[in-house]
Amino acid sequence: MSNQFQLLKERRFRPLFSTQFLGAFNDNVFKTALITLVAFQSTQLTSIDSKTLVTILPGLFILPFFLFSATAGQIADKLEKSKLIRGIKLFEIFIMLFASAGFLFNSVVLLAIALFLMGVQSSIFGPVKYAYLPQHLNKEELIGGNGMLEMGTFVAILIGQILGAWLATQTTSDLITSCCILTLAALGYWTSRGIPNSPAGAPNLKVNWNPVTETYRNLTFIWQHQALWLAIIGISWFWFIGATLLAQFPNFAKITLLGNESVFILLLSIFSLGIGVGSLLCEKLSNHKVELGLVMFGGIGLVLFCADLYWTSSRIQQALAHTNEVRSYLAFLHHFSHIHLLADILLIGLFGGFYIVPLYAFIQHNAEKGHQSRVIAGNNILNALFMVISALFSLWVFSLGFSIPELFLITAMLTTLVLMYLCIRQPEYYLAFARWIKR
Repeated sequence: MSNQFQLLKERRFRPLFSTQFLGAFNDNVFKTALITLVAFQSTQLTSIDSKTLVTILPGLFILPFFLFSATAGQIADKLEKSKLIRGIKLFEIFIMLFASAGFLFNSVVLLAIALFLMGVQSSIFGPVKYAYLPQHLNKEELIGGNGMLEMGTFVAILIGQILGAWLATQTTSDLITSCCILTLAALGYWTSRGIPNSPAGAPNLKVNWNPVTETYRNLTFIWQHQALWLAIIGISWFWFIGATLLAQFPNFAKITLLGNESVFILLLSIFSLGIGVGSLLCEKLSNHKVELGLVMFGGIGLVLFCADLYWTSSRIQQALAHTNEVRSYLAFLHHFSHIHLLADILLIGLFGGFYIVPLYAFIQHNAEKGHQSRVIAGNNILNALFMVISALFSLWVFSLGFSIPELFLITAMLTTLVLMYLCIRQPEYYLAFARWIKR
């Protein structure tokens, strides 16, 4: 059995894995229930156009990462991590009480505030969990540990999105969704109690509570370490792609593919499955080491299959131009072109896993011990910035009259430029790729 699966038997990894899994699960039950309600029942909730809302809402969740990550990174470096994680999970229970009120009172405003608070909670948790790994795993375990964490996260996303979308379609969705998210939050706190003591990396650090100056200081520190900076740019671009795809999936299913909620769930499931499998394969493909060659391999796959997704979905859209029949996932699966489209989405996820896991392992291994959480925080700031830009970019592209498939093609073209930038700035990316191919 692979070493990465052995980690699940050990207390140094299993409680964090479970806590992260339940947190991602809960995030996505809540977010997907909300977005599904907005996408398919928006007229009952608000007068705002659903296409605009499903683009804005993910940005609202991401915004706190940009605002609070610098402070969160300092706190994670200064404090013992297991107690900090337990405090974060208690905060999640409070937020889910607030979200439950939003569902029960059918209030988009309350739900939007809860979504923002979930972003705050996640922005605090991010630097802690990724700085925890290099404290408890050795270099040879980092790829496997990160692969397991990413796999678990995307399996949780998959299950959470399926459950959230299903809950949103039930007649008593407000009550059962509220019960579900509160239960998951409580379970997350329970598993966090098993996380072992994790000493502070910089216990004497004086926290700068000004988010603007600390963000500037954080990014300046990373800029001075160009290898870390470029890896973080690479990670941030992955989240730009992911945010672009996931934000558009509801309307892509509804408008482009003429599908109902079950087609939306199918797209989410296939994408998440792809990332989970890709993340798990990284340990074997990298031979248990931090392998930058996989980054280029994954990036090339992202370009090719995002472009093919445009081509396939455009053909489907043309074929459906003269029909208004809304189809379930069973009817959707009857056509070969639709299977082709699902294969594109699966492979985008698979190559996304190859791309992202080595980059996370690289920054964890190469960041100075006393700055690990702040480097992760800087990563989260840039990730958040790229995801907010993704939402704004998508709105701008739509304002120019482009379709959702055309947005996917533009994203593929931009990804090519990002890969070229990484190789020009740090030739080790393509040199490592060449060595990996010849291996």
